[in-house]
Amino acid sequence: MRAYLDWNATTPMHASVREAMSEASREAWGNPSSVHAEGRAARRWVERAREAVATLTGKDARDVLFTSGGTEANNLAIVSAMERPGKLLVSRVEHPSVTRVAERCERDGRVRWLRVLPSGAIDLDDLRAALDEGAASPLESEKVSTLAVCAVSAEMGILQPLDTAIGLAQARGVWVHVDAVQAFGRVQSASILARRADTASLAAHKMRGPKGIGALAALPGARIVPVIVGGAQERGLRPGTVDAVACAGLFAAVSRADDSAAAYARLAPLRDRLEAALIEMGAERNGDASMRAPHIASLAFPGFSGPELVAALDLEGVAVSAGPACSAGTMEPSKSLTTLYGEDRARRTIRLSLGEETTSAEIDFALSVFREVLQRSART
Repeated sequence: MRAYLDWNATTPMHASVREAMSEASREAWGNPSSVHAEGRAARRWVERAREAVATLTGKDARDVLFTSGGTEANNLAIVSAMERPGKLLVSRVEHPSVTRVAERCERDGRVRWLRVLPSGAIDLDDLRAALDEGAASPLESEKVSTLAVCAVSAEMGILQPLDTAIGLAQARGVWVHVDAVQAFGRVQSASILARRADTASLAAHKMRGPKGIGALAALPGARIVPVIVGGAQERGLRPGTVDAVACAGLFAAVSRADDSAAAYARLAPLRDRLEAALIEMGAERNGDASMRAPHIASLAFPGFSGPELVAALDLEGVAVSAGPACSAGTMEPSKSLTTLYGEDRARRTIRLSLGEETTSAEIDFALSVFREVLQRSART
């Protein structure tokens, strides 16, 4: 038996997604930019996916751009927003696809890092102060132009205070980008709030869809600046041949987002049982338990480094992670956890994330494996 508890990294494709992609691969293999029948057949899947994403994100279909995933969508949004003069407000709890772009902007003095509370949420008082500082400055370069905030933090699952943050920023005319990759299809309340952002990102493979496709959805009038240049696909804002088969998978995944979110909402008792048992074994919880998505637990274990524990569990049949999959293989501990708890605890942390197919039997099996691995370590 194996227990897959790494749904934040990626999800198994849903049967409806596989079926849609199989149909499209047979009937829509043409280039969707071509005007002949084969191209038109492919184009139909592309536009079906675009309409579905528009409905999910509360945007107009004309303002939905397909990308290779959430990372590209986040990069595209922030690079575009920072074409305007002014500063970017961002915190260290963001995904690396946001913080790494911010670090580039920081070289020009264009970033104001927001404080993060021990709960794992951004400090709204600091956000207010940053907005006031920008508004009071006579220099255009010192004004705030952009706020980037995730809907659900990938590592600890903290639900960020989007309602207040978006309201404060947009009242000042500040462009808001929400990384909603971990929200759409998982946390309905966060998804609804993310729709208010100027731009929002998603990735199909976090929603039981295929890897290699995501989207950036924008409000009308949002100016997007391409980071790739070439053809006229996606209005020239994201050139390159659009994969109609991947779009079919995205369409199917997005079409079941409400059902998926409802399934995630029922996971809290399973997650809580798993977490409580692991805390009894000596683990320490990261983040505020009252502010989390229902399927995520971030725990630090004494006597282990995160990667060591991940490897030991995997050998016994339990899949977890030491943080975002995009950071796998790096020697640096999580910057967000280091900011909150220090480097030692960050290095000892693993993330467990359940999904809509996680069963009670998997949790029982995972707990038995944890007991064996931790006891074995104590004996050596």
